[in-house]
This record gives sequence, structure tokens and C-alpha cells, in this order.
Amino acid sequence: MDILTTTADGILTLEFNRPERKNAITGAMYTTMADALRAADTDPAIRAILITGKPEIFTAGNDLEDFLHNVGEGAMTESRPVFQFMRALEGCSKPVVAAVAGTAVGIGTTLLMHCDLVYCADNARFSMPFSQLGLCPEFASSLLVAQSAGYTRAAEKLMLGEAFGAQEAFEMGIVARVLPAAELLAFAQGQAAKLVKLPAASIRTTKALMKRSRAALVKDTIAAENERFSAMLTGAEAKEAFTAFFEKRKPDFSKFD
Repeated sequence: MDILTTTADGILTLEFNRPERKNAITGAMYTTMADALRAADTDPAIRAILITGKPEIFTAGNDLEDFLHNVGEGAMTESRPVFQFMRALEGCSKPVVAAVAGTAVGIGTTLLMHCDLVYCADNARFSMPFSQLGLCPEFASSLLVAQSAGYTRAAEKLMLGEAFGAQEAFEMGIVARVLPAAELLAFAQGQAAKLVKLPAASIRTTKALMKRSRAALVKDTIAAENERFSAMLTGAEAKEAFTAFFEKRKPDFSKFD
């Protein structure tokens, strides 16, 4: 199973479990997580959700072979599994805790902005390399990173697409706390257990109120990003980036305006 789903003591845990491919996410994995999140949101026995990966890697982001398989055939419509997952995550009424160790690339960083309590290990490395792939930010990251970290630091991360470490992620407000790698999962599980013991209606209401002021803007930003992302996905720059990736060479963007 590329996604391990377990339920215990009121907590649903979703674990990336494809270490041989650096936990790269396929459409089937997105579907599994989307279905699990929707089911959890209506199950009164589940009061908190935990998303995690392996001690050495959270996720390398999209599995590019899988992701590009149907480019040109509505690849970024809302019926796509990645959209279904992100809609389920963003719209989940219950608290979502994330525990990140190792690398979190692309969607692996983006999804954290739609979680509630985010913790990382001191070995965590984050990146949003959309520009390096001839693309643009996704799922409201152009809005949420800037809101959290400020425009200039967000511009550095989103325009250059370079990786950054755990301490910088903390300073940017992407994670709430940095922990020793050996302590991360137990701490995140403990935080989820605290949420389970609190009044469920109070937690849901608090979350809803905190997200209320940004809900319409997030929805509008996702739509604007997706329109541009879809167009760029089949563009010449993205084609060069993906070709270079599979050919294991540096892309050459000098011929594009």
C-alpha cells in the first residue's frame, strides 16, 4: 500500500509509504487520501487527522511520469485526483496535523499550508520548484506563503524555487515547531491525541472561524493559479524542463522569452 491508513484512538493517520520512489505521489495515492479524508470528516469516531511520511523523506512531490501521463487531456481539471485530495484537505472540518521529516517537494510543501498543526524534524528540507519546471504556484501557495512569510521571502522561495531548511520554514511560519527527528512522530501523535480529548465542536468551530476570512480568497487564488498552471503545463518551457528532468540534464531556458 503506497498510502497506509490507520485509525486508532480517534486519530486517522495517513502515511506516505512509497520509499523506493521517495514517496512520490501518484493519482491512485491522491484518490486514497481524498477518500479517507472525506470519510473521516463525516465519521464522529475520528476527531483528528495526522499526515506523515518516513523518517528520511516526507514526499518528493508528484510522480512526474504518472502526473504527465494525461497532459493535454484535462490534466488539471477539478476531476483530477490531486484536485480531489487538495479540496478534501482544504475543506476538512476536523483538525489536521502534519509531521514532516526529510524532503518535502512541491505539493509536499503546498499541502502543509492547508493543515492546522504542522511540525517538522530538524532534517526537513522544503522546496516549491514550480518556476524551475516552467510552471507557477499551485493551490493558493502564491497567496498563503506570502501571507505567512511576507512578500519578499515568498518571492525568493517561489521565484527561485530553491530548497530551504527546517529553521527557515519555522521563521516563515510554515511549521509551528522544529523537533529532533527521533522525537517528531511521537510529538505529533501527542498533539493529535490532545485534540481528540478536547470538545470536538469547539475545535471545528475554531478552525472554521480562523479560515473564514480567507476562504473566498483562497478559492479565487486556486482558480487563478490553476488556469495559468494548466496553460503552462503544455508550454515550451515546461516541456524543456520535464525533458531535461527525464534526460538527467540541466534545462536550457535561454531560447524562451
